[in-house]
Amino acid sequence: MKNQALKLATGLALICTSVTINTGIANQMVLAKSKNPEKCNIYAYVNVSASQALNVRSGASSNNKVLGQVPVNDTVQVVAVLPNWAKITNASGGFKGTGWVSLAKLGLSTRGYGTKGVKLYAKTNQKSQVIVRVPPNTNVKLLGCQGGWALVEYKSIKGWLVREDQCGAALTSCS
Repeated sequence: MKNQALKLATGLALICTSVTINTGIANQMVLAKSKNPEKCNIYAYVNVSASQALNVRSGASSNNKVLGQVPVNDTVQVVAVLPNWAKITNASGGFKGTGWVSLAKLGLSTRGYGTKGVKLYAKTNQKSQVIVRVPPNTNVKLLGCQGGWALVEYKSIKGWLVREDQCGAALTSCS
């Protein structure tokens, strides 16, 4: 009786493990296919340490092939985003072409020189609620984009920055 119970428990454990693994793989396959990049058109700069360059990859994963590199502070055009990844083109130096880079390694700053700063909005609409005012020439964390809008974080506050208030150049104030 003990052997039958042990065999039954072992069999059930194997079935549960198999279902869990297979379901996980199926979910990953569905998620991989359902990733639709958010299209946008903004400029950002490469924000890595001076001794590094940013790897440009053939896809939105660190497992994808490295196509080239973009040096620190170079400006790139961001044309699409996925969580944690940005599709770039038109690098000002280094890499020529289109590829994917880590979103966390791109920077953006605010314009607004000579003003009280720029507004972060709750939505991609200037009629939406203003969440906070960011001082001019302030570096903000780039989280994503939609059209000409940049989703940024300033002092742990997330909001949308309109295109005319964005500066994608590292070595100038864009004023």
